[in-house]
Amino acid sequence: MATTSISTAVAAVEPVFTEPERLAVAGFLAGYTGLTREAYALDLRQYASWCQQHHLRLFQARRADIECFARDLEARGRARATITRRLCTIAGFYKYAVEEDLLEHSPATHVRRPRLDYESHATGLDRNELGALLVAAGLGHPAEHALIALLALNGLRVSEATGANIEALGIERGHRTLVITRKGGKVVTIPLAPRTARAIDLAVGERSDGPVFLATDGRRLDRHGAARIVRRAAHRRGSPSRWGPTRSGMRSSPRRLMPGCHRGMGRKPPRTPIPGPR
Repeated sequence: MATTSISTAVAAVEPVFTEPERLAVAGFLAGYTGLTREAYALDLRQYASWCQQHHLRLFQARRADIECFARDLEARGRARATITRRLCTIAGFYKYAVEEDLLEHSPATHVRRPRLDYESHATGLDRNELGALLVAAGLGHPAEHALIALLALNGLRVSEATGANIEALGIERGHRTLVITRKGGKVVTIPLAPRTARAIDLAVGERSDGPVFLATDGRRLDRHGAARIVRRAAHRRGSPSRWGPTRSGMRSSPRRLMPGCHRGMGRKPPRTPIPGPR
C-alpha cells in the first residue's frame, strides 16, 4: 500500500519589486495626491502587471519593451489619450528613478507617443437647453438641483463640487460663498448665485458639518454618483442620456449668467468654456 507524505517546506516567493524599484514607485507616487495619484498608481500597476507577465523587472525593461506595451494597449482597443497618459506616467516614473540615482538611464526617454487631437468635438448646451436642464433638476431632489446648479452656474469641476463641505459655506459682502479646493490644491472662495444657495440649503437640511453632497449610503458623493444625477435630470428633461458632468456642455458661462455677483465681490468670474477666436 502506497503512503503519501505531506511536506511542510515553505516555497520561496519572489517579490514583485526589488528594493530600488519599490523605493522608486513609492517616491514617484508620493509627489501626487487625490485623483492624479490614483490615476498614476493605476498606470504603474497595469505596466508592472504587463512586465510581470513577460518576466521583466521594471528596471530591466528597455525602450522596445515599453513600445510593445503601447502596442498591446492599442490591440486592446484603448483610446489614444489613454495610451499617451500611460506612457507619460511611465516616462515620469523612470525620470524620477534616474534623478534619485536608482537607475542609470531612462528607457522611456525616446518612446514615441500617439498623436492627439486637441480640438474638442463635444457639443455644449445653449442658454435654452441649460435653463431647461436646471428646471428639470429643480423638480427632483434638492441635492440634484444643488449639484447641477454648481456645475452649470458656477462652472465647477465634478471633483470641486463633490468635495465641497458644509463648513466651507459662508457670507462675504452680502453674497453667499463657498470655499472649494481647485485642481492642484488651490483653495478659492466662489460666490453662489441665489438659486444655487437656496438649493444647497435645502440639500444640507439640518446638517451642520460634513460633505454637502451625500450618496445613498451616507458617504461623500463620488464622480460616478454625480454622473448618474446629471443623466437622471437629463432623462427627466428628455435629453440624451449620454450627457454627463464631465462634458463641456455642463460648463456654462458664469460670466453671462451671474456677472454682477462677481463684480460685487471684487473677483474675476470663473473660467468660461466658450471658445474664443483663434
